[in-house]
Amino acid sequence: MPERAPQPVDRQLPTDEARDLISLVRDIAQREIAPKAAEEEDAGRFPREVFTLLSESGLLGLPYDAEYGGGDQPYEVYLQVLEELAAARLTVGLGVSVHTLASYALAAYGTKEQQVEHLPAMLGGGLLGAYCLSEPASGSDAASLRTRAVRDGDDWVITGTKAWITHGGIADFYTVMARTGEEGARGITAFLVPGDAAGLSGALPEKKMGMKGSPTAQVHLDGVRVGDDRRIGDEGQGFAIALSALDSGRLGIAACAIGVAQAALDAAVSYATERRQFGKPIADFQGLRFMLADMATQVEAGRALYLSAARLRDAGRPFAKQAAMAKLLCTDAAMKVTTDAVQVLGGYGYTADFPVERYMREAKVLQIVEGTNQIQRMVIARHLAGPETR
Repeated sequence: MPERAPQPVDRQLPTDEARDLISLVRDIAQREIAPKAAEEEDAGRFPREVFTLLSESGLLGLPYDAEYGGGDQPYEVYLQVLEELAAARLTVGLGVSVHTLASYALAAYGTKEQQVEHLPAMLGGGLLGAYCLSEPASGSDAASLRTRAVRDGDDWVITGTKAWITHGGIADFYTVMARTGEEGARGITAFLVPGDAAGLSGALPEKKMGMKGSPTAQVHLDGVRVGDDRRIGDEGQGFAIALSALDSGRLGIAACAIGVAQAALDAAVSYATERRQFGKPIADFQGLRFMLADMATQVEAGRALYLSAARLRDAGRPFAKQAAMAKLLCTDAAMKVTTDAVQVLGGYGYTADFPVERYMREAKVLQIVEGTNQIQRMVIARHLAGPETR
């Protein structure tokens, strides 16, 4: 059997512009991201210069309006860009997804004046964002958050601690959910907080199983003062904004998961066609061929589901249920495919000499972030059967 090098994904893209965009992304991924991924992940190095390059290339604001420096691309295209980036290095793909999530509140709910003032720098000015909803004691139960913003004249003073923040401590801006009123979801308001605000600091990054190059840290807000012109939306609207952002963000996680799964599948196929045992490539053995077939099927199914949800979003139709389904299926598929890739490589798969052990460690977090997969099942069930009875 001849050796088979991994082939680029055959993507169904809506325009020539989108095809050119994917070509640009693949070029950047192959030249600037993939060659350094293993070494930099092992060293825990965040590639800020890559994000600067992505910003200069117009890739940090793809789904937003060109009027404010965005790319005017449909989610169908943006998500496939994320997939390509995540396949090269999840730290980069997930970082772009989080930046897009952090920009969402202002892009979707900000006033015209706020958008004109802030969005161009956020989308194309080399800035990097972070999204601050979770706290040490409120993860899945996000509506119980304790960070508080108190009105002081024309300002708000924000005090509290956010947890599990991607880009925590290094971001240039933070979209922060804080309590301004009653307990529960209705008392939460969204704010755009500068990364250099007095009283804002990042803790030491968490020591993680994977994605060691992506800083995840608590963010402390100790009397951080921001003007009312940095309040996004109405008072008490913050939780609705947060949930709306997460619907789109979950699609980003789904696309990243399929990127990692595709990379693991490519590595497994390449190894299986080169590695010889009993006088022939191990890809000739039916048990292993069936594993590869199942892996490929899961990748294609996940890609089809996230793109279907994206097309609903692009058409202005409800997509929250499908976003939860995509996040659930794609991240579970990534965990299974990467685990199987390690098995295909055998003992070599368990070593850092090959990338599949890193893919497996990285895939795990995707089942947790932006709503655990148990929460996704709750969301889907509510769409099907209504809220749980009290």
